[in-house]
Amino acid sequence: METRAGHTEPGVRERERAESACPHGVQGSEPVPVLDVGNPKFLGQAYATYAELREKGGVVRVFVPETGQDITQEERDNRTAFQEIFGREVFFLGRYAEVSEVLRDERFSSCPHAAKTPAEIAQMPKMAEELRPVLTSLLTTDAPDHTRLRKLVQPCFSAQAMEALRPRIARIAEELLDEALAAAEARGEVAPERRLDLVEAFAFPLPVTVISDLLGIPVADRGKVRGWTEELFTNRGSRGIGGELRGKLGEFSAYLRALFVEKRARTSDDLISRLVHAQEDGDVLSEDELLSMVFIIYLAGHVTTVNLIGNGVFALLTHPEQLARFKAAPELSKQVVEETLRFYPPVDAVTGRVATEDVEVSGTQIPRGSHVFVGLASASHDPKRFACPEAFDLERADANRHLSFGKGIHLCLGAPLARVEGQVAFETLFRRCPELRLAVPAEEMRWGRQVLRGFDALPVLV
Repeated sequence: METRAGHTEPGVRERERAESACPHGVQGSEPVPVLDVGNPKFLGQAYATYAELREKGGVVRVFVPETGQDITQEERDNRTAFQEIFGREVFFLGRYAEVSEVLRDERFSSCPHAAKTPAEIAQMPKMAEELRPVLTSLLTTDAPDHTRLRKLVQPCFSAQAMEALRPRIARIAEELLDEALAAAEARGEVAPERRLDLVEAFAFPLPVTVISDLLGIPVADRGKVRGWTEELFTNRGSRGIGGELRGKLGEFSAYLRALFVEKRARTSDDLISRLVHAQEDGDVLSEDELLSMVFIIYLAGHVTTVNLIGNGVFALLTHPEQLARFKAAPELSKQVVEETLRFYPPVDAVTGRVATEDVEVSGTQIPRGSHVFVGLASASHDPKRFACPEAFDLERADANRHLSFGKGIHLCLGAPLARVEGQVAFETLFRRCPELRLAVPAEEMRWGRQVLRGFDALPVLV
């Protein structure tokens, strides 16, 4: 792993800017490891890097370089909370015990500006209005506001409510495969040589359709909604949200506000209708809170499940003995979901936490205002918690102890839905397509996004 002493990218100017950005100027005699999460190759080597960092300790100071030299000031001013780690030193937590501890510790805020003084906040660049629903959401809110907001939406995502969606999710999965296989056959391809991009044909449209149905977004509008939002999770590195994408998000906001008016006038059995009328102890969602909530439910409600499905299929296809075990016992779909979440978690890390006071973790003092990089994937590969963590094993009894959905007050709201969607996806795929296999050598596959672990494309033959 490269160290700061021998690091030539991003260069002296970027290091000096990073050091001045660190409120405590933490320096030590030991070279600071570089955690280059913006590098497109990072995820391919991440587990080896995480193992090295775990060996160094439960809390390790690392430097996260910016990606590229041509980031504009506008882009830097319009970063998401999860991009705040770029260009600065942060504290990396990669062991299961410390990750679990910090995720539950409310002294670590999800708001990137929680430790700033009022004067510092006043000097910050004004947030673009189009970004408000993304940057001030349930994901970046602390108690008591987070508690109030979550209480209003939590009943809609109960395990029982999501289980009731299983038949509908199964029908969508069947219809998507019918369409994909028919398209392949129309090209003259026959089983078992029909060629599909599993992400495009199945892993992406399944959760997008499910979350759109759940929210109540009309079928006729779904194409333009995708056009407004699909670039948010591209490989942006440290580059913030530029003007063109802000314009698309503004159009999405305007569309949703108009949809709220319709749902208030003609209530139907969908999540937006329930949210516009939601009350808990006399409390309701404001218009801005409602907009932010629907934004996050739509965006977070599908992208991670796309990765869960794609990552799980890849794991099975590259572990033939486990695939054979699953084909012989399809009821193992629950284990496929949990072991995939542990082995190839859709979210590699939580990067948006800040210490709101001096906190000691594992004998290390983390000063107020410090950013922490919470390694979810690293924790789920910690050999002190999981036996033989580098093995993909459907018989692992404690796979569900992974941290892919987080922990504490920010435990993923949509976890019950993701689990049902994943189970249905794996059951349907390998029942309908028992000869499913990769169309390219496994070593040619490349992870498509940093921090969000997934494939942009997954070519298969069926």
